[in-house]
Amino acid sequence: MRRALAALAVAAATALSGCAAVDPDTPTVVVTTDLLGDITANLVGDEIDVVTLMPRGSDPHSFELSAREAATLRTADLVVSNGLGLEEGVQHHVDAAVADGAESFVAGDHIDPLDYADTDAVDPHFWTDPTQSARVVEALAAELARIDGVEASVIDAAADAYIAELAALDAEMAETLGAIPAENRALVTNHHVFGYLARRYDVRILGAAIPGGTTLAAPSAADLQGLVAAIDEAGVTTIFADSSQPDRLMQVLADEAGRDVDVVSLFTESLAPEGSPGGTYLDMMRRNLQSIADGLTP
Repeated sequence: MRRALAALAVAAATALSGCAAVDPDTPTVVVTTDLLGDITANLVGDEIDVVTLMPRGSDPHSFELSAREAATLRTADLVVSNGLGLEEGVQHHVDAAVADGAESFVAGDHIDPLDYADTDAVDPHFWTDPTQSARVVEALAAELARIDGVEASVIDAAADAYIAELAALDAEMAETLGAIPAENRALVTNHHVFGYLARRYDVRILGAAIPGGTTLAAPSAADLQGLVAAIDEAGVTTIFADSSQPDRLMQVLADEAGRDVDVVSLFTESLAPEGSPGGTYLDMMRRNLQSIADGLTP
């Protein structure tokens, strides 16, 4: 009965976006963000229908759900979320679904967490370090394999293959970023998203236009002036803005920095449209890596 209700709820939600209805005999996993949705889809093959709530190109801090989309959480065989404050407009729906008895997997419970500088808040952007993503994949695969009707060996094989791809990505990132002179390995972004990358690959975070880890905050004049001074003093020639956020603020910083500074757009918190460059997690990471290397290499 639960699976039939899940199929009805998901069919109603997916009909709004023109997606095909799911098979009522196939388990359903509902995922909050598109990045986690892509990772999950790589693990399940035809064993599980994966429904991703967050539209591609969205800001995970601000996207919200319709009533129909929220209903899919309550009837899913498993709800997958980041759980570290990333889905600020969705977390209460996840909490309500769990309170109603939905099974839940929280990616943030399986990483080596990193706090934002000068705060006690945990940074949710673990995926910028593929070794952290590998930890999530290993734990998620075990959870997926326990769902009734799923062939565990299929999930295990897919997880092993994906973890191998993450290991290759990690090696590629270490080599590419390691080739940049240490004094040039300094990132300025629209908000703090690369903390895990910085920790893993010895990259310095010079600053971010928006304080803290959310795009919903607003910088003060002092914040911006201090960052402008740091950009100018360090001689930074490229700063980075997430593709889901307007780069006007970053353009202002570039104009005020007292030197020629390029603003480069990255896909960091949401994937590109399906089938386009940056449309998968692995491709997004590699394209961002190349953009960062190009921007920071003297």
